[in-house]
Amino acid sequence: MALSLGQKAGWGLADMGIVVFVIVKQLLILTYMTAFLGVPVGIAGFVTTAVLIFDMITDPLIGYFSDRTQGRYGRRAPWMFIGVLIMAAGMVGLFSAPAGMEMNANLVWVVAFFVLATIGFTMVAIPYGAQSGEITQDPKERSAMTGFRMGFASVGILIGGALIPGLAKSIGYSMAALAVTPLMVGAVWLSLWATRNAPRIEQPATVSLSGMFGLVFANKAFVVLVLLYGVMTLAIAMITAGLPFAALYLIVDSGDTALSGAAAALTTLSLMFAAFVVGSILSQAVWVLLSNRLGKVGALVLGLCLYIVLLYALYMMLPSVNVTAIAGMFVLAGMTNGAYQQIPWAIYPDLMDVTRCDTGAAIEGAFSAIWLFGQKLANAVAPAVLGLTLAAAGWQETTGGVVAQSDTALGALQLSITLIPAGILLVAILGLTLIYRPMARRALA
Repeated sequence: MALSLGQKAGWGLADMGIVVFVIVKQLLILTYMTAFLGVPVGIAGFVTTAVLIFDMITDPLIGYFSDRTQGRYGRRAPWMFIGVLIMAAGMVGLFSAPAGMEMNANLVWVVAFFVLATIGFTMVAIPYGAQSGEITQDPKERSAMTGFRMGFASVGILIGGALIPGLAKSIGYSMAALAVTPLMVGAVWLSLWATRNAPRIEQPATVSLSGMFGLVFANKAFVVLVLLYGVMTLAIAMITAGLPFAALYLIVDSGDTALSGAAAALTTLSLMFAAFVVGSILSQAVWVLLSNRLGKVGALVLGLCLYIVLLYALYMMLPSVNVTAIAGMFVLAGMTNGAYQQIPWAIYPDLMDVTRCDTGAAIEGAFSAIWLFGQKLANAVAPAVLGLTLAAAGWQETTGGVVAQSDTALGALQLSITLIPAGILLVAILGLTLIYRPMARRALA
């Protein structure tokens, strides 16, 4: 049965709520701990990484249990319905550390609520990803679903990256997190309602935990794509984690450019994210067209190559007092990021079908868990890499928001958000071209 327009759009809506949490997590946790709780940047990076690595342990379990769930509303809905409440509550608690506590107490508080929030995130994200391979096996419908998903994800990025930092500055981190919880919960719950009559696999999987993941890892093309997507995500996550520092130290508004008023009203960080999202939204149709013309892998490689060029140009421009010029660069960054954002998610459900056709096992939850593993690992490693890089360069933590930094520390920050990510993306390009493409051709033939 073909999906209706409402079902396709409704499925995509959930990602808006999910992405708000992801962006807030990437953008604000490291700066919250270092700039407002007085935690040294190296320790803050290690703590963030440790929690996210713990979170990855839960991925296979949630995937396994969601595949084996049987109920009135299908295998995925119960997990998503409850998980988004846990995710939202954990996020609010994370940014609500009581004033006056010692550093160790602050760390315990942040870790406890960060763990809670990431468990809730997993309960939503793993079943949600599994739905893309479950409610339709039509590649064209999947492309349409992914288009809606990335459109709503862009709105989530805009809210998480452009609105929340400004709110955090004006009303505090805790109130800013609380303000967006209705949107997070509402997006996921409305998505479940919109897809309540969509096709789904009712029968729970009977394969054992080890059997499930044995089948997933037997799909070699999928495993390689997971690893390469993780490499791409590491580059993007380093940029995202470093952007709040860049907005404070490398992009200083001179007050005499076209967007100076917007930078003052939104904060520089919010303006840069708004520009990034505009570029991402503008590029979605372009990447769909290029995927049809060049093939999905060819379009992805082109997008990553353009990303590298742009990062080099950004390296040459920073530090800068011209927020208009830098905002223009971030529009272009959003357009190149559209390839990374959209195309891998349109590829991987097709690889799920290979295993289902070969074995008859409907284990989309297991595939979704492994697919997110590479992404989560990269997001976990990135803050630690950034934190250690800045610490080695002598970065100074503070409880006052901004403190004078040495030229060496600022140079390390500049490299961490430009040339280092560019080098990582080059590794991904080589892997896609030399390893993944030949394997995928054989698997999908």
